Amino acid sequence: MRPFAYTRAHSVAMAVETVAADPAARFLAGGTELLNLVREGQEAPNRLVDIGALPLTEVRADARRVRIGALAPLVHEHPEIRRRFPVLAEAGGSAASPQVRNMATPGGNLLQRTRCAYYREVRFPCNRRVPGSGCAALSGVHRNNAILGGSEHCIAVHPSDLAVALTALDAVVRTRGPAGERAIPIEELYLLPGDQPHRETALAHGELITAIDVPATAFAARSHYLKVRDRASFAFALVSVAVALELRDGVVHDVRIALGGVAPRPWRARAAEHALRGRRFDDTARAAAGRAATEGATPREHNGFKVPLTERAVLRALSEVDGGR
Repeated sequence: MRPFAYTRAHSVAMAVETVAADPAARFLAGGTELLNLVREGQEAPNRLVDIGALPLTEVRADARRVRIGALAPLVHEHPEIRRRFPVLAEAGGSAASPQVRNMATPGGNLLQRTRCAYYREVRFPCNRRVPGSGCAALSGVHRNNAILGGSEHCIAVHPSDLAVALTALDAVVRTRGPAGERAIPIEELYLLPGDQPHRETALAHGELITAIDVPATAFAARSHYLKVRDRASFAFALVSVAVALELRDGVVHDVRIALGGVAPRPWRARAAEHALRGRRFDDTARAAAGRAATEGATPREHNGFKVPLTERAVLRALSEVDGGR
């Protein structure tokens, strides 16, 4: 491990100013992600700016929304989250392990780096880690990689569970950076790889996530998160599905479906939503949504199984949400 400086920030302004002044500086919160990246060689910061003492831990609820501080602990256990946003509570409770969840933060969870084996192993070329070096996953073992949204430069998948649930809830990410404060719809936070896979988010260097706003929409309370993985704990999703819907007299008035484990960003399955909206919420409509969820998929040799798995996972998540009623 190469030496680095350590600074403990006493205000959001100090944290932003310190990181923005040094291109090789990084924010440090729970450390469950960044410290692994430093040890393994994917990151080599000159300075770590510890934001753990900043007043960003509150969860505030009112009639319009719930605001989650970027450092709020164990969000999935908060009674307002469990009552008003089941999909978010279920996603948070399915992440990592109890030990990691106890240390991790919502802001850090949203900014996790991919678990693509070729990104994590520094001996292999990876355009995310070293721009222009190539993508070893394209010709390697890519069982866990993307079937949607990838490019000839990168087929990594985004690992966050919370981000998938928040995408289904139309969440807004609040930040403070060198240019001031911003409110970023979560779908605009993440970038597809295109020919610049190293640009993973719309955040500027030194821009800090301070809070996440989750609006109290009509569909948020009837929501569900389903995670399909190789083992029941401490494993990332092969496929995950976040669903939220509003029913009126048994007909789908509004719906959100987001997928994880299948794309370089949380994937909004709009074709699946279209297959449901305005239809009676029955087995036929749910099956149609499952089939539509993989519209545009481009599976490769080792991950073709994700297409039927995604379709079945969407069908199951829709069947399970609020008892399928």
